[in-house]
Amino acid sequence: MILDEVKIIYEDENIVAVNKPSGLVVHNDGKTDEPNLCDWILKNYPNTKDVGEPLKLIGGGEIKRPGVVHRIDRETSGVLLVVKNQETFLNLKNQFKNREVKKTYRAFVYGEIKENSGVIDKPIGKSRRDFKQWSASDKARGKLRDAITEYKILIRNKSFSFVEVSPKTGRTHQIRVHFKLINHPVVCDKLYADRRECALGFERLALHAFSIEFKNLNGTVLKIEAPLPDDFEKALTFLK
Repeated sequence: MILDEVKIIYEDENIVAVNKPSGLVVHNDGKTDEPNLCDWILKNYPNTKDVGEPLKLIGGGEIKRPGVVHRIDRETSGVLLVVKNQETFLNLKNQFKNREVKKTYRAFVYGEIKENSGVIDKPIGKSRRDFKQWSASDKARGKLRDAITEYKILIRNKSFSFVEVSPKTGRTHQIRVHFKLINHPVVCDKLYADRRECALGFERLALHAFSIEFKNLNGTVLKIEAPLPDDFEKALTFLK
């Protein structure tokens, strides 16, 4: 069962940091009933049941999100923070709002990126082509939100690049949308690179939340890293 694959990588009296496996959604959407990280949280930390803020549904009702202060996509693996009390939740929520939390990702993208580093600074709106997608094109519809993504190349060859990515904003699908914009979409992205074959042994989105840096309640800076999963290690062997 996928919930058994959730691993604790750091814990103190206020926070639990887990390495979320790819394929696990953080919380349900009110439409489907499938295992999600909130199930794991409630099972292992039942006192968090009233911590955080519920998701308000458009048609009324709400979804409980115990201990959840941020999300990563279903197919993205990596570090995710779970908070144990409301004081910590509000503290971290404020840090996310003020862009004080530093997140880095590792990703494999299609093609050889020539520059050693770069910045993608392009607002994101909704796609006109697919309601499931977001877009950084000039034709994006709806309200455009600023989005900034920094990256540097770790390894590359003529076919692929392994990159470290530091999003400075937290837009939905930001990394995936921005790398599609520069014609280097994330490997095996079935939403934004659906015409490309999965490669490097991946059967899922080649995106991993590698580290997160923030301040705890007493002001001490914490940096937590999630080890690369097996499919990333194997892909690195292919790339080298």
